[in-house]
Amino acid sequence: MSFESLRTQLHEAATTFADGPGALEGILLGMVDDVDRAVSEPLEIFPVCHHSPASAVAMARRLREKQPKVIYLELCEDMAPLLTELRNCRLPVAVQAFSSEVEGFPAEWAPLSVVAPITEASAEYQAIAYALDTPGVELVLVDRSTDHVFQWQQPEHRQTDGEDALHGDAVGVEIGDLRPRFAELEEHLLHHGKVRHWSEWWHQYVELPLGDSDHDTYRQVMFLIGSLFRRLAPGDPRRVRVDEDRERYMWTRMREHLASTGADPADCLYVCGAFHAASRVAEFGVDGTGGFVITPRSATKWQHGLIPSSHAAIEAQFDLAAGSVSIAATEYAKNLRRTKVKPFQLAGQAGAKKKPAKQPALPAPVAEIVAADQLTGFLQRPPVLDGLDEAELLGWSVEIVRAARRNGYLASTADAIAVFETSILLAGMRDRARPTPYDFQDAAVTCIEKDVVPGRRDVRRLVEIMMGGDRIGQVGYDALPPLARDVHDRLAPLNLKLQQRGVQRALLDIAGTPELEPCSNLLWMLRYLLPQGAARPIMGERKLGERPIQESWDLALGTHQRALIELGYEGVSVEQVVEQRLRRSAHDPQATTAKVLEAVEDAIRYLHSPRLAGELGTRALVVLSSERTVDGAPDVLRRTRRLLAYYRTNEPVLPQWIESFVQTGYAHYCTLLPTAFTDEEAGANQVAAMLGFLFSMESLALSLGCDRTQLELSVAQSHPEEPSKVALLWAAQVHLGNLTRTELRDRCTALLTNPLSLPSYPKYLSGFVHALDPVPSMVDFVVETMSNAFAHLPDPLLLPWLPTLIGTLRNHSAQHVPLLIKEAGRLFPARLPALDEWTPPWEQEPAAITPRAHRGGGTGSPLLAAHPATTDALAALLGCEGSWQAAGPTSVALLARHPETATALEALLAT
Repeated sequence: MSFESLRTQLHEAATTFADGPGALEGILLGMVDDVDRAVSEPLEIFPVCHHSPASAVAMARRLREKQPKVIYLELCEDMAPLLTELRNCRLPVAVQAFSSEVEGFPAEWAPLSVVAPITEASAEYQAIAYALDTPGVELVLVDRSTDHVFQWQQPEHRQTDGEDALHGDAVGVEIGDLRPRFAELEEHLLHHGKVRHWSEWWHQYVELPLGDSDHDTYRQVMFLIGSLFRRLAPGDPRRVRVDEDRERYMWTRMREHLASTGADPADCLYVCGAFHAASRVAEFGVDGTGGFVITPRSATKWQHGLIPSSHAAIEAQFDLAAGSVSIAATEYAKNLRRTKVKPFQLAGQAGAKKKPAKQPALPAPVAEIVAADQLTGFLQRPPVLDGLDEAELLGWSVEIVRAARRNGYLASTADAIAVFETSILLAGMRDRARPTPYDFQDAAVTCIEKDVVPGRRDVRRLVEIMMGGDRIGQVGYDALPPLARDVHDRLAPLNLKLQQRGVQRALLDIAGTPELEPCSNLLWMLRYLLPQGAARPIMGERKLGERPIQESWDLALGTHQRALIELGYEGVSVEQVVEQRLRRSAHDPQATTAKVLEAVEDAIRYLHSPRLAGELGTRALVVLSSERTVDGAPDVLRRTRRLLAYYRTNEPVLPQWIESFVQTGYAHYCTLLPTAFTDEEAGANQVAAMLGFLFSMESLALSLGCDRTQLELSVAQSHPEEPSKVALLWAAQVHLGNLTRTELRDRCTALLTNPLSLPSYPKYLSGFVHALDPVPSMVDFVVETMSNAFAHLPDPLLLPWLPTLIGTLRNHSAQHVPLLIKEAGRLFPARLPALDEWTPPWEQEPAAITPRAHRGGGTGSPLLAAHPATTDALAALLGCEGSWQAAGPTSVALLARHPETATALEALLAT
């Protein structure tokens, strides 16, 4: 093909604007050379742009004209088996490769994920639909494999932002990515094009002119744009190197396929991005000379599947303007109506229009005609505003006013006229012959929104919805992995449309319908595995050892379909995935004892597996022995108590692992207790939890062979200085019998009467509140000390302490507050008038006990004398000889010599 006319014009332009030929001429003429080289290639290259409606229409037209026998598509070659499942999906969806266990890559990269979104308004979908539904056509994916995507990625360039909920932190495969590679060029184009973002520039200066262009014009323009961005803005050298390696990879694969099959290049079509179509690598073309060597794949095992996608997900992943993909879909439908091109569509495509059972045969291929220079005329042709655009703009204006009124705006017919005229005005101010959807959006915001947004949706969002909104795809049942299909089958008794997006309420009367209990078990496992909101319990809970009665759930499995599909990459059943997750959590290098015990509880709650619980419990024992801090002591105490209560009520004997855990924990916390009392990083909560473990597990630990002396020595070696810990130590000493209540009360009284210790008295009180966990019998003393504090502390000390007291009680409200309220209700009067005359029990003088004189006589107790058999049986049990009758009247001689015991017992019984 001859481009001499265009070369001459560009040479003159370079001479005029650059004061003589030079670098500019080399760039401009080099672009023409790139176009000439691509057009002259025997294997037809079809350049596309990512999700471009102009590319989709041109592709559909070209496929019907050429009817190629082989289509080479720029897509990861290992994703080919998934493409047939697209007919079971509602577009947009994304083809995904996923791996949770990596080999040959840095461990911190896991999990690895690559997605390639596909929409109806995309050239790649047209090629796939044509190839899969046309007999005798072969579709060959030639781009690098998923494994090579990460082989060629540098660690510093690994991104894990996870902005989008549908695609997550997956790496996007850029099919036909056309965007300037440095900010200055993009800023220059946006400024002179009088647009705000790149999507608007592309729509105005590429999509609209190419919407109804012929095949040769489309190809030459796309080649020119790809060459422009490649030559003028190479960008990051590492990225350029990866792009060139991709081109070498694809041409190598195509030449291998041509050599192995003997296909004629004239019957083939190569679909790739326009950026890659203007390649200058030595491997370019069927006659390329390069010797590129494709490296072997790593040992990583990849799982492949389809996940739902959306317009918003595509925009977020590929940094497009909000609403641009929806506008592209609208423009695609408009181009089809204008050009009368009949697009290709997979037979049985979900959500598509029904087609006749027998598809008409394709017409005979059009004879190839040598293409002429179309660039010169295209670049000189001005855009034209036709009647169809005016009618469309009028329809938009009426529709946006209707939508605004539904959303609370005071819009009228006058506003529709204003939007119509303002759109044309804005387009004229921006040197455009016809308004674009972006001009219309700005006009609608200016004329309708003004300065008030009455509802949650502004006018800009209403325009996006009107243009098609955020269309969200769906993966059909047949295309789901086995695990996801199994979930749908097992939840079938709920009679819900689980694939439908949105929240659905499920009511489970398990007591009346026992067959729903497996559904309940599955829902609790899904709640553990899936993101928050996928399965949310409204009524009901899953506790150790309890069976459900009635439950209510909010389910949104259709909304979180991607997460459910990715579970299928981890196992073949939900139970297997739960077990793997629990093992992974327990054996994590950063796992704490509390985390492992949580995994033990989950194994019992969700899987009812004693085997797994025992295995994880043994792991908890190992982790506890290696811990040197007490940060997780409160969680360890709570979970150990729950597990002990469960096993004592549901098992005949305690499992071996929990006996060993209590035994090891007793010795472990005895060892760390003196250090924790003096460690500034260990708070009173942690020390109280350690004491709670030691005191509450003491009987079991002693029965297993532990020595109580170890605990007594540990407490004796503790010398805290912080007031709250001192109070905890005093409580521990009271529990062990080393300190009496009277002595403890005297110490607290001394603190209240000492001006130097008075400011720290609230901290002592906080320590006593924490002591309720290890020593709950001190609840009466805590009420007493708190009452004395409120009675004697001055307001400057008492008021700043109240928030600390409230926070402490709130953190322990489940166990401490009920005890304090019950004890206070027992001690304090029930009515307010009685409070004036009430004296606290701890301030009352103890009543003197008057010993009664022994009413002797030597006859002993009449009751014992009347019934001697009881005394004789007790004597025989104690191994004493003789009988009551033989003792005679001297049987109470001991009581006569020591009357204090009987007197004290009488006084105790009388109170």
